[in-house]
Amino acid sequence: MSRAEQLPPPLTIWIVNPFDDVPGEGLPPLRYWSLARVLAARGHDVTWWSATWSHRRKAARNVPLGIRDEENFAVRLVAVRPYRKNVSLARIGSHRDFGRSFERLAAEGVASGQLERPDVILASLPPLEGPEAAARLAKRLDAVFVCDIMDAWPETFARLIPGPAWFQRLVAPLVLGGMATRRDAVLTAAEAVSTASESYLDIVPRRHETAADSAPVPTHVCHLGAYVAEYPEPPRLSPAQIDASLAPEPAQPLKCVYGGSLEAGQDLDTLVTAARLLASSGTAAEIHVAGGGSLLDRLRNAATSLGGSCRLVVHGLLARGDYVRLLAACDVGLVLVKPESRVAVPYKACDYAAAGLAIVNSLPGELERLVATHAAGLTYAAGDPASLARAIASFASDRHLLQGCRQGSRRLAAAAFDREKTYLLFARWLESLA
Repeated sequence: MSRAEQLPPPLTIWIVNPFDDVPGEGLPPLRYWSLARVLAARGHDVTWWSATWSHRRKAARNVPLGIRDEENFAVRLVAVRPYRKNVSLARIGSHRDFGRSFERLAAEGVASGQLERPDVILASLPPLEGPEAAARLAKRLDAVFVCDIMDAWPETFARLIPGPAWFQRLVAPLVLGGMATRRDAVLTAAEAVSTASESYLDIVPRRHETAADSAPVPTHVCHLGAYVAEYPEPPRLSPAQIDASLAPEPAQPLKCVYGGSLEAGQDLDTLVTAARLLASSGTAAEIHVAGGGSLLDRLRNAATSLGGSCRLVVHGLLARGDYVRLLAACDVGLVLVKPESRVAVPYKACDYAAAGLAIVNSLPGELERLVATHAAGLTYAAGDPASLARAIASFASDRHLLQGCRQGSRRLAAAAFDREKTYLLFARWLESLA
């Protein structure tokens, strides 16, 4: 924050999101913790409404005492039922609990004078129930309602419908139509919409196009991002230094990393087969996998059966410090996400860029354009092990290409993902709405 900047009058701002880790659950801060910190530092009275059940850890959540003193914002937990599976009736019930209880507790708190009436309520989508409740409260309390789109919801569920792609396209409107209607109603009610990617702006409904006094709904894009300063810069080597580093033969193995969820939405079976192809071709590589999920044991079994020049190293879920050190020790970051998941720019891509890793990416669209614009990596076709193996082998055999893409990746992080810059812009945009 510039010393010369004149801060706006303090506002009361509510953030409504049950998914992100709250203070006390580990670092680094994700989207809403980062935003709450920036807003609080700018003098606003910030309350983050979350849930008593951690979506990531699948465990009960408690907020440590003294959060207001340490973070300068408040965290209020809403009681919800637990759930073990991301796709389950229990999860639907938990989200319903969150929406109903949040609305009741917030209304009672303001009516009794225990809570200040909010000037702005920002609610994440998903889930649906949080922003639905936030829209009703904002209307009742005369607050500005902002919907923050984190995911293409409910379109992301289409991939879970059994059968071929044509059948999924046919059935999806019937199965998901009710949720889509509710989603559109929430976005229509919003006085402003923020998103975690440019591509999510496409799902914002057009409104009042024929009204003479209409104006387009204010929008703002803030990628999930990363703390660039958390990672050291990648080495800057001249062509001669790169050539010298390759002698004597053999060269050091190329170190690749995948960090994130080990679930069906990730292209992990393709990774295992690609590792076998690399081993059979004699490509020297280490592929590190860091994360937790239902596929962890399968990956560990695959790692033990893999021999030859390519090693698969499965770490499981790492503490943040260990994860940062792992990325800093690697050369290539693997974005192994199935396009049908409808993810646009995941957290892992932002972390890889911040760490200056050359990116191997499966996602078409926005991330593919960003990587190409900054010459930050290569693409591969999801589900095609040979395509993934070729991309990794290209970096293993051409260290000049690797060096160039690592520098390009760091430039991408500085341009689009640096939270020190992007969340300040997000905060200023929210201030302008009030």
